[in-house]
Amino acid sequence: MTRQAAAYRDRRVLLAGDSAHVHYPAGGQGLSLGVQDAVNLGWKLAQVVKRTSPESLLDTYQDERHPVAARALQHTMAQDALQRQDERIKALSMCCRSWRSWTSLANDLPGSSPGWTFITTSARDHPLLGRRMPDLDLLTADGPLRVFELLHGAKPVLVNLGEPGGFDITPWADRVQSIDAKYAGPWELPVLGAVTAPTAVLIRPDGYVAWVGDLTQVGLADALATWFGPPTAA
Repeated sequence: MTRQAAAYRDRRVLLAGDSAHVHYPAGGQGLSLGVQDAVNLGWKLAQVVKRTSPESLLDTYQDERHPVAARALQHTMAQDALQRQDERIKALSMCCRSWRSWTSLANDLPGSSPGWTFITTSARDHPLLGRRMPDLDLLTADGPLRVFELLHGAKPVLVNLGEPGGFDITPWADRVQSIDAKYAGPWELPVLGAVTAPTAVLIRPDGYVAWVGDLTQVGLADALATWFGPPTAA
């Protein structure tokens, strides 16, 4: 019942959703996986079709989504096993129910769910890098705005939380939004808790953070070129 395609891409053929992974349906994880497959692949496919980005960008779809589904399949196989009614499984189920009350487990489980990160980071990287951007309440020159509202147009966005105009992305202005904003609330992530507030974040169309900045633009041009194509000639 549990199966996963070895490869999500073979030249012009791309797999997503149930064509890429099939598993026990408990919890609706298949729906979430399929939607995230589509969101991950859609903007990349659009950029390649428009020749904004090289075809190699499509290879990141396999790199990012295949491991996520593999973890989900492990979870659903465990859920399937717990549905059995022999005495050993009943005993295990009782233990699992008692574990739910453990504070540490309750905090850890959400972050272990499939789909939280898309890249492997090092201890030197900001904890936001590679994770879903929190849907923060921002204050902009045009009034209050939530982060996810900026993604409704399926375009990447650079959110500058420092001094207005502090980051120049002119060579990518035709395809990447840039907005100056302020945020006064706490910065917290599942499992990790409080993190250092960044000066700027580059957010992909699927809501994942592709770059985190301090007071400099170090690494920004590389991230823009990697995910959104080479700069436009002056």
